[in-house]
Amino acid sequence: MANSKILFVTSEAYPLIKTGGLGDVAGSLPVALKAQRNDVRIIMPAYRDAMRKAEKLGFVSFHMEGVPETVRLLEGRLPGTTVKLLLVDSPAHFDRPGGPYCDPDGRDWADNAERFATFCRVVMAVALNKAQLNWQPDVVHCNDWQSGLVPALLAPHPNRPATIFTIHNLAYHGHFDSSKFQTLNLPHYLWGMQGLEFHSGLSFIKGGLVFADMISTVSPTYAEEIRTPHFGHGLDGLLNHRADRLQGILNGIDYKQWNPANDPHLKHHFDSHKLDGKAKNKTELQKQFGLPQQADTPLLGLVGRLVEQKGIDLVLEIIPQLVELGAQLVVLGTGDKGFQAALEAAATKYPQQIAAHIGFSEALAHQIEAGADMFLMPSRFEPCGLNQIYSLCYGTAPIVRHTGGLADTVIDACDENIAQGKASGFQFEHASAIELLQACKRAISIYRQQPKTWKKIITTGMKQDFSWKQSAKHYLKLYQTAQQLSGKQ
Repeated sequence: MANSKILFVTSEAYPLIKTGGLGDVAGSLPVALKAQRNDVRIIMPAYRDAMRKAEKLGFVSFHMEGVPETVRLLEGRLPGTTVKLLLVDSPAHFDRPGGPYCDPDGRDWADNAERFATFCRVVMAVALNKAQLNWQPDVVHCNDWQSGLVPALLAPHPNRPATIFTIHNLAYHGHFDSSKFQTLNLPHYLWGMQGLEFHSGLSFIKGGLVFADMISTVSPTYAEEIRTPHFGHGLDGLLNHRADRLQGILNGIDYKQWNPANDPHLKHHFDSHKLDGKAKNKTELQKQFGLPQQADTPLLGLVGRLVEQKGIDLVLEIIPQLVELGAQLVVLGTGDKGFQAALEAAATKYPQQIAAHIGFSEALAHQIEAGADMFLMPSRFEPCGLNQIYSLCYGTAPIVRHTGGLADTVIDACDENIAQGKASGFQFEHASAIELLQACKRAISIYRQQPKTWKKIITTGMKQDFSWKQSAKHYLKLYQTAQQLSGKQ
């Protein structure tokens, strides 16, 4: 499907603005799609920070049918790439302090429904070639609830492009009071259980789930999980109804940023053929965190949000047992203040074995991935996850719960998988401290008693290909299927 025109619709994109995994995807997947000879354009809101960082920004369009005249369209480049960028410039909606979705105090913007409805209407105008660009995409790829209205608004138009809707985290619906439906002046056909109504309110995400030609998630296992009541957040029935249109495509990582062979954040570089540098990075990490510099002591790392979803409570529960096992643990992250305080208390109680840095540092995140022997990621749910992939790339065996993208990327070091040379980490089934501890014990045992097996496990992980090039190929096939289903091919 070469030379296709793709409009990539997102509410955030790295390095312009990022709050989570969607920002990483939007900053990488369009670049990979363009590298495969496609005409890709990213469209996103013109947030204050994004306007500052966009490259070669210029005015391209002002009046668009059905869009207030105060809204204009700007064109530039995604920094560091040749991918075209379209910014929806509506100062009343997007030129403000704070983040994309929340004010400086962390509260959702009260006008989020209006903000993203305006954004979606501009996207519709571009998709129908009514934005004075003389360009119409073959495929419109929408992401998460902020762009959920786009497939719904496009649905009745006979000359519309094919539509894709990707779920990055189903926990966020874009749910508003039913009165917003009238306030936003949405077409009457969109109301009702077959449309945007959800528990008597207005759901933006349903626009994508009901009306998109194809739906995707960010890992195959998560695509299965969201069809169950436990993970479906009330939408599992709809997702089962549209199961023939649902696929899971694993996210990739940017090897330009995450490669131990040339990572600028590391003092010592290494690869799967020469691991000496990893041992040196471990010593540096122990020194940086004020831990005894002991080469044979198993060093566990954790980087992430300190919230219940990530299983931080499970980690806290097993710290005394990790100490008894003679392991060290370094943690980097922010989140729940109770978890932060508990980690700091553990570091005070066990200063020779536990260390925590409350906050975030990109350099330190890379250094933990490179210097740790094992990486803890006991998430209760994880649509895709990136840190376990970084860990595999850096020869740091992930210890993960069998869920979402964690299940799809880490091959458990059971006897059979070790014998077949497939093992790359350690999995456990249920979100319990006991099972997490058992997985840690298995990893520590092999690390201490079977060094050759350990080396095989980590080098197997390092040789995996999680590049966006692979993910882009899967998305191109998905686009082709969507075009066929929409009758555009």
